[in-house]
Amino acid sequence: MTDTLPRLLADNAAKHGNEIALREKQFGIWRSFTWADYHARTRLFALGLKRLGVERGEVIALIGDNRPDWVMGEIAAHALGCRSLGIYRDALDEEVAYLLAHAGATIVFAEDEEQVDKLLAVSDQVPGLRRIIYSDPRGMRKLDDPRLMAAEELCRIGASEDPADYDALLAAMQAEDIAILCTTSGTTARPKLAMLTSGALVRHCRAYLKADPKGPQDEYVSVLPLPWIMEQIYVLGWGLIARMKVNFVEEPETMMADFREIGPTFVLFAPRVWESLAAEVRARVMDASPLKRKMFDLGMKLGLEAVAKGTRSGMADTLLFRALRDRLGFTNLTSAATGGAALGPETFRFFQAMGVPLRQLYGQTELLGAYTLHRKGEVDFDTVGVPFDDSVELRVHEPDANGVGEIVTRHPNMFSGYFGMEAPADLRDGWLHTGDAGYFGKGGQLVVIDRIKDIAETSGGDRFSPQYIENKLKFSPFVAEAVVLGAGQSHLAAMICIRFPIVSKWAERNRIAFTTYSDLAARTQVLDLLRAEVVKVNATLPPAQRLRQFVLLYKELDADDEELTRTRKVRRGVIAQKYGDIIAAIYRGDEQIPVDTTIAFQDGTKQRIRTTLRVIVTDTVAPAMAAE
Repeated sequence: MTDTLPRLLADNAAKHGNEIALREKQFGIWRSFTWADYHARTRLFALGLKRLGVERGEVIALIGDNRPDWVMGEIAAHALGCRSLGIYRDALDEEVAYLLAHAGATIVFAEDEEQVDKLLAVSDQVPGLRRIIYSDPRGMRKLDDPRLMAAEELCRIGASEDPADYDALLAAMQAEDIAILCTTSGTTARPKLAMLTSGALVRHCRAYLKADPKGPQDEYVSVLPLPWIMEQIYVLGWGLIARMKVNFVEEPETMMADFREIGPTFVLFAPRVWESLAAEVRARVMDASPLKRKMFDLGMKLGLEAVAKGTRSGMADTLLFRALRDRLGFTNLTSAATGGAALGPETFRFFQAMGVPLRQLYGQTELLGAYTLHRKGEVDFDTVGVPFDDSVELRVHEPDANGVGEIVTRHPNMFSGYFGMEAPADLRDGWLHTGDAGYFGKGGQLVVIDRIKDIAETSGGDRFSPQYIENKLKFSPFVAEAVVLGAGQSHLAAMICIRFPIVSKWAERNRIAFTTYSDLAARTQVLDLLRAEVVKVNATLPPAQRLRQFVLLYKELDADDEELTRTRKVRRGVIAQKYGDIIAAIYRGDEQIPVDTTIAFQDGTKQRIRTTLRVIVTDTVAPAMAAE
């Protein structure tokens, strides 16, 4: 049987043992693991943990960058009948303590000294934590804690056990036992832990692969956080079922360079990554010669015109896009996707014009990640496609006169509830109420508008989706993040964060002196630059949805400050509370807003910021507003 991840791995090792399964870049060199290597180290992990007294049903957590040891540790946990819990590498001490204590974790696989220090700092809040298994020994000599153990030592313990014991563990596995505790995004509160079975994950991945086939010839670069459900789907599910090669980059800072070396055939990026790539391309064009800028503009014009007709421009490909795809590592792509949040249509068209076979998917952690996808040749920028197969039931709950209502879904492989919760409020009669507003467009394709709670209405009765306008703003290479305001107000406004690397480069080229992020964001020239970008966006919006005012914030929005989730979604409740004085000043009509605050950094240091935010008014104002 190959109905669980450990059994799939054992089957691949037996039938394809000498084929490459994983690669990891270390010290500039790609290191390969065959299926036999993959299986052998996983078996040693499992037997070593069993010897240490780990029992069925315990929770084994993992924290750090995406690494082979993470994947092997997770599969070893499942082989023991334990539950795995992935924790984001940049989670703060408080978050780590909460998740470990809430789940009752007893063992943690930690990548390196940074993560071990974090675990030791919160260990008094997690009394059940018995062992910390670390993979990178650098810096560990100075630490003296009986719970610490090197991964190599765990393997040595495992090697002393009878390999037949591992076969017995696999034989005893039940595919419908809870195997994964997967954190939800937590846009409004602490993340919940969705309970997923190994059998459900395997079945759902097989259904997904029918809609987007993959095989041993495919290459994937693992760059999204492994705690996220979609990376679990690709690295573990697809990796084991389709046997596509999974590659791990050396460091987050070398991601795109390592990505280009591999030249993957499939990629999933979160919208923030696609937005960042588009911004970086456009920023580089600004530094190019006048001739190259003209070539870029012409290539984009031809490419976008072709996309509008549902074709590709050979001239644009020769002139621009072939070299650009190579530069980004997209030359070999046969499939590309975006998910986790909405991607602005301008960004979507940008990559479609480039020849990237980009499709949008939609799903939730509770539904094992994605369950809708654009069919090939049926990509519509405004939709998220159709269900993978007939087993996915999808409907719009209590639609209004325009057919808009809450998206509710169910399928045979959905989650088994939330850990520690008796009756989830969003699970009713077997249907998951997603909290997203949407409707069915042409061809039955699903259109997702925004979170229901985030769809707002002005005092004049005009409804708007903040996320839709924010995505338009973020297509600008100068905008990193934006929060659109206006619920219950007479008009819309925005708080914008500049994309510091690109705006700073622009400032240096224009000989504008600055010291810090907040200093740069306060410069008159930068305000004028961003005003021009907002005016461009306003020109594409209906009058009632145009931004009348905006401010440039003195800092970037940060997940560490709980302003964003770990998957970079805006936590609007936190923003409204934290920046309430600024929002109130904007709508009072203040021209300047004094700020005196302190921001804390991840290393514990603090910085006092005293500055004045200027409220910028745009010329593009709805007629009704202009008459006020």
